[in-house]
Order: sequence, then C-alpha cells, then structure tokens
Amino acid sequence: MAANLETATLGGGCFWCTEAVFEEVRGIESIAVGYTGGHVERPSYELVCTGTTGHAEAAQVTFDTAVLSYEDVLRLFFATHDPTTLNRQGHDVGPQYRSAIFWHTEEQRETAEAVVADLTAQRIFPDAIVTEIAPLGIFYEAEEYHQQYYRKNPWAGYCRFVIDPKVAKLRKEHFEALRA
Repeated sequence: MAANLETATLGGGCFWCTEAVFEEVRGIESIAVGYTGGHVERPSYELVCTGTTGHAEAAQVTFDTAVLSYEDVLRLFFATHDPTTLNRQGHDVGPQYRSAIFWHTEEQRETAEAVVADLTAQRIFPDAIVTEIAPLGIFYEAEEYHQQYYRKNPWAGYCRFVIDPKVAKLRKEHFEALRA
C-alpha cells in the first residue's frame, strides 16, 4: 500500500449504504463491502443475514491521507448513519447491522475513541452512541453482486428509499467533502 493510503473498516448498518456514501467523498481510493467481526469462516450473505455468525456488514474504505484524515472519515461515518441504535439501522435489524469501527492500528483505536468522546461531549446525538470499537479480525469480501450495489441498481426500492436519503444528506451537509 502506498505511504499515503490508509484503510478504515466501518459497519454502519447495510454495507450498501456505507459504500454509497463513501463513493461520493473525495480522497476515497477504493471500497469493498464484506463481513467482519464474527466467528464463522468465509460466511455467505445468506448466513450473515441469519444474525448468528457474529459478523457485521462492513465497508473497507481505502483513502488518501493527503486528502482526508482517519478522523475525517470517522466524522463522515457518524454523520451518515445512526450510531445510537443497537443492532439496527432503520428497518434493518440484527447484529449484522450494528454500528461498528474495526480498527487496524492502535492509532485508529485511539482516534475512534476520541471522536466518540467528542461527539458525546458535544451532545451531537440525542441518545448514547453504541458504536462498537473493536480490532479488525478477518475481513471477508462479500459476493460480487454486493460490490457497488447502489451504482449498479440506482432504481431498486432499497436504493431509492434508504440509500438516496443518506447520500442526499451527505451532499447537503458535507458539500466540502464531495468529489469535484
């Protein structure tokens, strides 16, 4: 990996949403969606959906640190999902939809904890942040049809009613972070 690239692994509910949001952000070099944080080797989407594998749907976001910092990535992550609902995002319910930051280094762990502490102190959210902060284990890339789902299926119902509002919020509230 080039010296100026870093990877963040984030669970913000449905991985299609997290991927769609970060595809809009300048400095993002690549994104892969998949599963992490569980106890089953090489899980399938169908198995993860049972909620019994311990995995979270997550996105691995590789970004250029010359353009944005890990803290910037985390602040955009918190701005585009609800970190106060345990094991759910909207109508998506189960431990696979939990809010989670899977850190790669001690520095990432410290930054994640500091961002959560800052958001809590500022009372940005009306309820307590329940985002899991855990070391990254094995990240299993999801099946190909999940990669770039929003881009490939913009007219699908889930994309229109769940992902579109998240992308619109990013565009409205974080215009400065968008690709040119």
